[in-house]
Amino acid sequence: MTRIIDNLAEISASYDALFCDLWGCVHDGMRAFPAAVEALRAYRAQGGVVVLVTNAPRPRASVAKQLDRLGVPSDCWDVIATSGDSARKAMFEGVVGSRVWHIGEPHDAPFFEKLQLLENPVEIEKVALEEAEGIVCTGPFDPMADPAVMRPQFLLAKSRGLKLLCANPDIVVDRGETREWCAGALARLYTEMGGESLYFGKPHPPIYDLARRRLEQLGRTIPDDRILAVGDGILTDVLGGLGESIDTLFISGGLAREETGTVDQPDPARLARFLTEAELEPSYTIGMLR
Repeated sequence: MTRIIDNLAEISASYDALFCDLWGCVHDGMRAFPAAVEALRAYRAQGGVVVLVTNAPRPRASVAKQLDRLGVPSDCWDVIATSGDSARKAMFEGVVGSRVWHIGEPHDAPFFEKLQLLENPVEIEKVALEEAEGIVCTGPFDPMADPAVMRPQFLLAKSRGLKLLCANPDIVVDRGETREWCAGALARLYTEMGGESLYFGKPHPPIYDLARRRLEQLGRTIPDDRILAVGDGILTDVLGGLGESIDTLFISGGLAREETGTVDQPDPARLARFLTEAELEPSYTIGMLR
């Protein structure tokens, strides 16, 4: 059974690094969570390393700028690993071809900026669906629209055998009090319709490989039993951590706050029911990161 804790400091001495989610844990898309910021600062002060592991479909430099705007200070984290960077590497290696149909919003333009770490990146050209060799999905055209609106285009894409590169496996995210659809919802629909979707963020291995490389770039080689994955996504953060054989801290007051009855802390009975239905068992649970 998961252990409900009151604060990160209860368990932090057992871990040398955190793979910490952002949205729903450190901020809500509009502002930083002060208690989470202070918890991460305290963790770093005792020698811990904070790797922000996010399914954001953007380069890490873009995420760092967003954090600054939201009031998440740079002294509460060490390095960032994004689903966007992991997926961009695959795109520039040509996994969905060079002529791609982009599903996403204008602010996702940095995704298509060339990667410096590849010697011979594929030249990527954004084209109409009818001319595309593959699909790159950084998110819906309209995050408030039901993913089903994409069925006509997906039927055409599937008939042409196009692969869909999903830059953000999250299904939904809460921006303040508003729930929005993410790229993962479209990739799930495309798969259900018989298409092939390729994933690079949590809970899939590529982003964890990237997170470990970020640690190595800091000169730290940390064994898995000294890493703690923190996040509010039961099917991303928790499932991903379990798949990597690392301990997990589930933030029940994020996406699952209603299901777990979380106000300050989760209702134990409702939390147990939620985890039983998910068939997943995080090492620890807390209402919000603090």
